[in-house]
Amino acid sequence: MKPMIWYPEEKDTKVNQYLEQINHAPYPTIMAMALGLFCLFSIVILMASF
Repeated sequence: MKPMIWYPEEKDTKVNQYLEQINHAPYPTIMAMALGLFCLFSIVILMASF
């Protein structure tokens, strides 16, 4: 059985650097999609009112 104490390994720093570079949420894309859906919803409401 392995001990429960965690000791940092050499590869941990490389893995953390890789994750910092790659693992980010696409906030500009999310905001663009939300704005597009809002505009589409507004256009549908305006067209339905006439």
